[in-house]
Amino acid sequence: MIEFKILKKSKKSKARIGLLKTEHGTLETPALVPVATQAVVKTLTSEEVKETKTQILICNSFYLHLRPGEEVIEKSGGLHKFMNWSGPLMTDSGGFQVFSWGFGRDFGVGKVLKAKKKEKIVLGQNPKSIKVEKDGVWFFSPFDGKKIFWRPEDSIRIQEKLGPDIIFTFDECTPPLADYQYTKKSLLKTHAWAKICLKEKKSKQALFGIVQGGKYEDLRRESAKFIGSLPFDGFGIGGEFGQNKKRMKRMIELVNSFLPPEKPRHLLGIGYLEDISLLVESGCDLFDCNVPTHYARRGIAFTSEGKIDLTKKIFLKKKEPLDKKCSCFVCQNYRQNYISHLLRVKEITAFKLLTFHNLYFFNSYLEKIRQRIKNE
Repeated sequence: MIEFKILKKSKKSKARIGLLKTEHGTLETPALVPVATQAVVKTLTSEEVKETKTQILICNSFYLHLRPGEEVIEKSGGLHKFMNWSGPLMTDSGGFQVFSWGFGRDFGVGKVLKAKKKEKIVLGQNPKSIKVEKDGVWFFSPFDGKKIFWRPEDSIRIQEKLGPDIIFTFDECTPPLADYQYTKKSLLKTHAWAKICLKEKKSKQALFGIVQGGKYEDLRRESAKFIGSLPFDGFGIGGEFGQNKKRMKRMIELVNSFLPPEKPRHLLGIGYLEDISLLVESGCDLFDCNVPTHYARRGIAFTSEGKIDLTKKIFLKKKEPLDKKCSCFVCQNYRQNYISHLLRVKEITAFKLLTFHNLYFFNSYLEKIRQRIKNE
């Protein structure tokens, strides 16, 4: 189980400072939850991740079910021992794969549309590669083609065997192209699955219910009221919120206004650096995002002066650190020209150095935000 204590509320926004206590340690919120999909933050050891000031990680239950299997991890003593991570851990439920392997892949879209599209997903429509039914979702394994029926009961059973501190209910993460009627029916399914997940859970792990509803305010309100009325230990906010970031802030604030204020709120899958202040001011305590690590593997470093692309030839002439204001070991010991050279000759050490720096930079940014709230 977990304990959540709010230490300070901002006088200028809905931001708050909290302490989230788990069996594997206590973290201070608001906090970034880096993504460790297959029980690893790509290119880093667990010890190195800890040195980036990371407090908690999230792993993917669906991928771990496929490889190596929850039984292997359970017999290894659970995820913490399996990946040698001593801090708090979350697992997601597989709900995001319903989107990413389904309509997301079909239409080439993410949770946030980068450009307007004419296509609409309507009631009764199914993705090409998966099939969403009343009781669960049919998947095909990307590794061996095996057909898998994933139900809320399966998601809970598997997450319990994996053994993280916090688990999530199984939901349908609706795509941004879904029309109102599709999103409404999907929401009712997500709510029914949430009740099943509550009934099925037998462990002492904390269970977070997920609010959906897409970009429709009335559905978001309906979902927040319903999920917020159930005895969850915390809450996830999933899906998409429309193209406008001002609208996204308003929608997240709307959802949080209907959730029990004494419980933690986790925003699923959103966390660009420029969005972090907005998310915190909207009342979110946690948010997972692969931006720091994903961008690092493409040669991008986040700095106090903006993003820099180390794959560009100009950086071979730069003898300064990635960020003169950063105290991470990368900035203290390596220079832009060296990292740019490693990228250009395709040496994997470049990805390690950039991943470490980006995580350290993001976590340091959150430290400053927490301090600012404390001083308000």
